[in-house]
Amino acid sequence: MTSTLIWIAVALFAIGLYLSWTAGRLDRLHARIDAARAALDAQLLRRASVTQEVATSGVLDPAASIVLYEAAHAARQAVEEHREVAESELSQALRAVFEDAGQVEAVREAPGGEGAAVELAQAVRRVPMARRFHNDAVRAARALRRHRKVRWFRLAGHAPFPMAFEMDDVAPEALADRPGAS
Repeated sequence: MTSTLIWIAVALFAIGLYLSWTAGRLDRLHARIDAARAALDAQLLRRASVTQEVATSGVLDPAASIVLYEAAHAARQAVEEHREVAESELSQALRAVFEDAGQVEAVREAPGGEGAAVELAQAVRRVPMARRFHNDAVRAARALRRHRKVRWFRLAGHAPFPMAFEMDDVAPEALADRPGAS
């Protein structure tokens, strides 16, 4: 009788330890999502800021400047529910303005333009990487949260279900393939 109770206690302890480890893993994944989202937000803000700087520098034609400035401003001011759409529209505006390599050359030839072109290219290329890191973390957390043990024992607590950030983040070719931009 005593050995049976000991084995039951050991089994319950092992199950509790396993559930605790799973809950800790899920908590670390949620923290990773938060960090990745902060990095994504920083990259999106940087891209919008650099785009506004280029748009107001006077090196682009007025129509291109207005399109870029308005798209960047909308992306910076967008509320969370509309942010993906606003960021996608900024990506589309960047592709429309910089589809011609001549626009990038115009920016480069202006005083201080080489630095601005490199900074814009870096900002445009870092957004897809940051979004990919965020969405990978979301995917991992979702996979763990789908397990029955997580649902049955409510190991996720009150954490909201993680949502991926879906947007059009294709960079203009003239900016994406800039030598020296990293």
